Order: sequence, then structure tokens, then C-alpha cells
Amino acid sequence: MKTVTDEEFFAAVPLFSAFEGVTDAANYRPLPDGWVLALADIVGSTQAIAGGRYKDVNMAGASVISAVLNAVGKGDYPFVFGGDGALIALPGSLEQAARDALSAVQIWVEEDLGLMLRVAIVPVADTRAEGLDVRVARYSASPHVTYAMFWGGGTSWAERQMKLGHYAVERAAAGTRPDLTGLSCRWSPIDAQNGEIVSIIAVPGEGRPGEEFRNLVNGIVAITSEQNRGSHPVPADGPELAFSLHGINREAKATAPAGRRLRQKLIIFLQLAITVICYRLGIPLGRFDARRYKRDVAGNSDFRKFDDGLKMTVDVDAEHLKRIETLLEAARAKGIARYGLHRQASALMTCFVPTPISRDHMHFIDGASGGYAVAASRMTGKSLSAAPSVI
Repeated sequence: MKTVTDEEFFAAVPLFSAFEGVTDAANYRPLPDGWVLALADIVGSTQAIAGGRYKDVNMAGASVISAVLNAVGKGDYPFVFGGDGALIALPGSLEQAARDALSAVQIWVEEDLGLMLRVAIVPVADTRAEGLDVRVARYSASPHVTYAMFWGGGTSWAERQMKLGHYAVERAAAGTRPDLTGLSCRWSPIDAQNGEIVSIIAVPGEGRPGEEFRNLVNGIVAITSEQNRGSHPVPADGPELAFSLHGINREAKATAPAGRRLRQKLIIFLQLAITVICYRLGIPLGRFDARRYKRDVAGNSDFRKFDDGLKMTVDVDAEHLKRIETLLEAARAKGIARYGLHRQASALMTCFVPTPISRDHMHFIDGASGGYAVAASRMTGKSLSAAPSVI
């Protein structure tokens, strides 16, 4: 039998392509001993959202994934984007590289975005010492991109420890900058087509991660599957060719030092102009095909995921949403699940595009007016008045 190395572990996890597979324990594999969880989230994200800065919050969350993956050589490692934070699982041999990346992105978020990023490294062994586990599955969102699904209670425990101030990463020096190559937020908000963009979080009730919760998840997925493409918020041929000036400014700030940002903005505008021209004319430019790229944006998006619970941002009409809410409320009343739900008019997309020529670019979806952060606040009973994002 061939021994699978740490670097090959995630690629060797069997693929599943029907999203309902997130509730099938057979699809999950325990992370190898010695691995660590690199985590981050925004402190005070609710206040930032109330101030209309949810795109900045999303940018900060996605920057964690970009910084860590760039630091470890873009290997195939499991991660999940949570809206106002992120988690990446890595072999212990990469712990120091992850620490350096987390501390650098923490300083960048603070100094350039004006937000406070909490960061931590938690050994998987410590979650198992608590009687929990971190198991990972590999969902094929498209033929070109797979996303990790997590189950076992370990990632939720690790996040709680981080918020308590445990496992914190030492701060980097002022002015430290992470490598955020590929981080992009050029697209304008994507308006709902079916009805509303709804961000949903559902987690098992205390001690109830069993068959009843799996039935709840499958029921929600079945309802969303009745609408086009599983209620995907991004059109099948990709988002409209509409770009956010604020997003371009954020991208330039993320990917270039202060003295080169004007040059970086000009490069971005040139890339966008080429994309639009090639798309309109239907002609490729070398290996870059704008129409194919735009379709891949839709297929490669992470609009639904599982991280010790269901998270999805979907485009649904009023009738389907009512049925989803009925299922969730019945599960809450029986103690099967806790949930949070937030309705908004549009979705946001933040991207990690190492190169547009390759088809494995990744696109992180959230609601445009608070998304997962507002849904989570409602699940935990906190009060938050969502404000429209400044795009």
C-alpha cells in the first residue's frame, strides 16, 4: 500500500460531487496526527458591518486564505471561508510558515483596512484531547475546484478557544506585509434573480449531531435544489461584467505597496478592459478565454459549505424560503439545531485567482449586507442592525 504524505493527504481524500454528500460520514477522513488549524476572525465585525464595511470584512477574511496558501506554496490544503474569518488545516511542518503569514496579515488588516484580526494556531491533537475530532471531506464544486468540508466538532472548539484568547499568534512588527498575490474583489454585487439572497447557518443542537440533523441538512438542500442550479446566487454564465471601483482600490491596496498602487490600479483596469473586449468579441487571447473564465467563476464559487454545520448563501424566492424557515424552526424547537438566517438583496464575491489562465481560481460568496456574520449573530442571540455595504 502506498504511503500518503502530509502534502498529498487532501488530494487523496475521495471526491464527492452531490452536495448532499456533506452529511455522509463515509466521505470524511480524519486529519493526520500532527496537523494544525490556522484560524482568524475579525474582532468587532458587527460594528464594521453596521458601518457599511462588510466588503472590507470579507476582504480581510479572504486575505487569510491568500496569505497562508501563498506562504506554504499554494499546496492542496483544506480551508474554509467564513465571511469574517477563515480556517486552513496544515501539516505541522508548515506551522511556522502559517504563523508568519497570520501575523503579517493581522498587521496588514489593522494598518490598511482599519480592522482588528484575531489569529491563532490550534493543534489538531488538542481537539482530540477534548474528545472531538477534525475530519475533512472533499467536495467537487466543479471539474476544476474542490472545497473542504469539516466535521467532528474540532474546528468549532478551536474557534471558541481563539475567541477566548488561547493559542494566539505573536504579533509581527509594524509595517509587515503578507503576500496576497491573487487576492481580488473586482466584481460588483450580484443581484438576486429568484427573490432574495439568503445567508443561512445551521449547527447541531447541544449533543445532537446525529441522524436528525443530517435529515435537516438534506431537507434544506433538497428545497434549494428545486430552483435553478441549486439556488446558486451567481448566474450560470458568470456575473455581469460590472466592476466595483472600491473593490479595485481594495485589491490594489492588498497586492501592491503604497508607492506602487497607482500602477497596480492601471494594470487592473487594463486587465478588465482586455477581459471585456475579449468577452464581447468572443475571441481568446492566447490561453485566456474570457467567456470560459466567466463561466468558471460561477462553477468555482463556494456558495454552500459545511464546517461543523451547514453554511449557504442562496438565491431563493419567498415560497422556498418559507419552507426552509419552517424546517429550521421545527428543528430548533426540538433541540436538533440552532440556526441563523439573514436576507439581503445581493451577494458579494471575493476571489483568489493565482492566474486567470489556470481554471482553478476560487471565488468566495457571501451576502452583501452582513451575510454569514449577521446570520451567526442571530443564531447566538446578539442584536445587530444590518446596514447596506459600501461597495
